[in-house]
Amino acid sequence: MFTRVFGNKNTANKPGGTLSENGCTKLNHLDGRVLRRIRDLGATHVWLTGILRHATVTDYSAFGIPRQHPDVVKGVAGSPYAVADYYDVDPDLAENVEGRMAEFEALVERIHQAGLKVIIDFVPNHVARQYHSVCRPEGVKDLGQCDDTSMHFSPRNNFYYCWGHALDLSAIGPSGQGTPYSEVPAKATGNDQFSHRPCANDWYETVKLNYGIDYCDAGGRSEHFDPLPDTWGKMTDILLFWAAKGIDGFRCDMAEMVPAAFWAWAIDKVKFCHPDCFFVGEVYDPGQYRNYIWAGFDYLYDKVGMYDCLRDVVCGYRPAADITRQWQATDDIRDHTLYFLENHDEQRVASTFFAGEARKGIPAMLVCALLQNNPVMVYAGQEFGEKGMDAEGFSGTDGRTTIFDYWSVKSTLNGYFDRRKMTKEEKELEACYKKILTVARDHPAAALGKTFDLMYVNPALADRQYAFLRKHGGDMLLVVANFSNEKCCADIILPQHAFDFLDIPQVEAMGTDLLGGQSVKALLKPEQSVHVEMEAWGGCVIHFPLG
Repeated sequence: MFTRVFGNKNTANKPGGTLSENGCTKLNHLDGRVLRRIRDLGATHVWLTGILRHATVTDYSAFGIPRQHPDVVKGVAGSPYAVADYYDVDPDLAENVEGRMAEFEALVERIHQAGLKVIIDFVPNHVARQYHSVCRPEGVKDLGQCDDTSMHFSPRNNFYYCWGHALDLSAIGPSGQGTPYSEVPAKATGNDQFSHRPCANDWYETVKLNYGIDYCDAGGRSEHFDPLPDTWGKMTDILLFWAAKGIDGFRCDMAEMVPAAFWAWAIDKVKFCHPDCFFVGEVYDPGQYRNYIWAGFDYLYDKVGMYDCLRDVVCGYRPAADITRQWQATDDIRDHTLYFLENHDEQRVASTFFAGEARKGIPAMLVCALLQNNPVMVYAGQEFGEKGMDAEGFSGTDGRTTIFDYWSVKSTLNGYFDRRKMTKEEKELEACYKKILTVARDHPAAALGKTFDLMYVNPALADRQYAFLRKHGGDMLLVVANFSNEKCCADIILPQHAFDFLDIPQVEAMGTDLLGGQSVKALLKPEQSVHVEMEAWGGCVIHFPLG
């Protein structure tokens, strides 16, 4: 969930509104009732986005929190990925600002009491331009505190400097609010822009952290990891600080922009102290997947692979058979891939930029949740068909829920806080998601079973349907996803190889569709078929108990 907007009860929002005008979710709003509803959806973990204090135009100086200059803040609320203090909780989320850490710790306890685990963001590649920790533990030196700003690069520095140049934001334009922002010398920008003159498309509100790589070496990129770069120790201490508060896992933003060598060093130290703590990495380059898994990551986003494929299948740009190629490309690391259809960076399925209708995401969700044993992620609001088509301010009408503005998401507000206001369509979609996710979480064949792709013996399905088997012990699931806008009947052939690989007994069996409830009678024999019927943009999950 993007915490700031998830349960904001002020729905009379105006574009670009302030905190006092538009409101904000508070950590205390996430009570036991809300968390139980999340668990009952089929969830096992809650990823809280925007917990760390980040740059914002909102003034908290009365509480000893430094003000941030509006020239280097995106939107009024600011990006949660422009962290201003790694040791602090964002004050927007607290009812009692001075007790914000205690409110967060109480939320972690409530999440655990609800039978869920908690994940927070770790943003390792960049920080806010005016980063300054006022909550760091005694004896901890701040990032950049001891940097030699006369050097472009030094492994002893935490930042990169464009020495001899002041920061030039002329390509972006001033905010028009008081004296323009000044930074001398300019620091390199978070998206590896080693110039003093970032443009509007750069992550200009952030500065790049230095992990011992000289990106501008005369001979090209060079690594300087011995002696240990100063940043390594400071960032590992931050991970240990939060892990000690009971955090179960970290979602690591833009993990591939930080060297794998650091992750191997840091993750080893965190897991030595907290063996059950896990790491999810945002890595977009499939060629780097195995390097980061070797470095210790438990799971990696499979965005460029499975997400892009499923999006294209839903939109009709690729045949469903291409799904086979995607899981095969990561078959050796299949348990380490994380599937999803939405997150805060991507457009909502129901937006006009994607499918235009939430129902069209159901067959893709069947694949995401049930194809393998790996985790699947749902972005809050997806289960209600959130469109993300508001023009919230800095974030215009782009099919995404804003991460830069104070806003309210009515679908999650109604779905988790006031269900009387839910529409019939929202309730039906949520019920479908609940069935899929609870099967993924609780059914032995889905949670523990082997997978057998049926596409190679069912060429008639190759364009708009996708079929596979899951089996564990005496439980087998036949899953068929229908990416068509029409009802579909199909006869799914089961080959001899499936019987051998999954140890399927040759019997006459009675199955039940766990989505629709219909009974399905089938003769389970090699080269015989199972007849299935599916609604448009739907599918079936037929459970065969085989003794």
